[in-house]
Amino acid sequence: MGKPTGFLEYTRREDRRRPPAERVRDWEEFHLPLPEDQRREQGGRCMNCGVPFCQTGTVYEGRAFGCPLHNLIPEWNDMVFSGNQGHALSRLLKTSSFPEFTGRVCPAPCEGACICGIYGDSVTVRDNELSIIEAAFADRRMRPRRPPQRSGKKVCVVGSGPAGLAAADQLNRRGHLVTVVERAECPGGLLMYGIPNMKLPKSVVRRRIDLMSEEGVTFVCGVDAAERAVAKRLLAEYDAVILCCGAGEPRPLGLDTAGVTGVCCGTEYLKSAVERAQLGREETAAPSAAGLDVVIVGTGDTASDCVATALRQGCRSVTQLVRRPREDYLDSAGALPLDYAHEEALAVTGQDPRRFSVQVKRLVTGENGALAGVVTTDDDTLPCQLLIAATGFSGCERAVCDAFGVERDKTVRTAPGSFATNVEKVFAAGDMRRGQSLVVWAIAEGRSAAAEVDRYLIGYTNLARPIG
Repeated sequence: MGKPTGFLEYTRREDRRRPPAERVRDWEEFHLPLPEDQRREQGGRCMNCGVPFCQTGTVYEGRAFGCPLHNLIPEWNDMVFSGNQGHALSRLLKTSSFPEFTGRVCPAPCEGACICGIYGDSVTVRDNELSIIEAAFADRRMRPRRPPQRSGKKVCVVGSGPAGLAAADQLNRRGHLVTVVERAECPGGLLMYGIPNMKLPKSVVRRRIDLMSEEGVTFVCGVDAAERAVAKRLLAEYDAVILCCGAGEPRPLGLDTAGVTGVCCGTEYLKSAVERAQLGREETAAPSAAGLDVVIVGTGDTASDCVATALRQGCRSVTQLVRRPREDYLDSAGALPLDYAHEEALAVTGQDPRRFSVQVKRLVTGENGALAGVVTTDDDTLPCQLLIAATGFSGCERAVCDAFGVERDKTVRTAPGSFATNVEKVFAAGDMRRGQSLVVWAIAEGRSAAAEVDRYLIGYTNLARPIG
């Protein structure tokens, strides 16, 4: 414990953000780091509890408490306070595969479990984590760590999202020959295509992919494992296959959208926005929001990201419809918290885009089935040429499961406490096995699956398994 009275002397200071009216004009990252002296104070606020619930990673009554990676949070907070960046990095990397991702996009269940937050404000665990890894990259302390020898075993990871990358990273460190296949143009999965650049810069994703490539992981894009011939070839060529294809089956809106243009799901819209803004592609699956009245159905991170993206594309208006009542979202002080996207909407339009306790009842179409408006359950009509369903996912896509012959319900079936499927040498991890969840849980799944695959390949493992 670097500062026994730190939690009494220092107040919580989160990373700064660029002003909303400024950042909404571009796609650049909005996080701004704290000065070094203030960052050390934030590390000094950690109480080093006798039982550090921040690193427990448990689920109680349907809610996650603490970090599922079991990050050694009090240890590296102590190192942040003392200014020992080297030791802070070593403790962080012992349990966390990609702190530069979780430090930006994780909702920080660790902070929700922080004892310091019971009677005050929790420690800025996520911001401290991000400062450690970014300082390491800036100082060139993040160098390739190649395994000293190879096992000769070959593993194929299907899907390059957070679970697939975590599994590949761990198995490569054990000396196995790892190939990651991805059907998209670029590796990264939802990290690349599902999270906007201002929240997670694509340069950060590419930086990690490049580092893993230097360490020996092979990435092959444009390969669709949903094709039976491809699946058969992968099963023949590799000693183990890990399916990490996410939970990409959108939850239906419950509306008749047959023949209606201007309706898409949230991830499809965000992917198209990334392809336009970062990859320079004009023809995409979903339209741009430029000049359109946009209605977004849903809440959570995806809905917020859609609001922020529509504003940057120059929409005429944006409305977010939330099914639950406003009271469900109030904090302990009775205030309605603002996400970064809601801050931006206030700066641009002068009002919060959210409407609570309301949903879409039916669609209004014009000529040729083009969407013109939506009628809400409040019986008013909103102008709308682009309706985005950010209502979550019902499970994994069927095609990959069928190609490999693995059993599925909404997600891939595995034995209790195991990542093995019903097909010999085929494993599953991440949202494909767990269902829609957080990036940090996907990473924990990938690391745990890697430990099981390592044991399957050579009979034992020394890899940590955060999920039992």
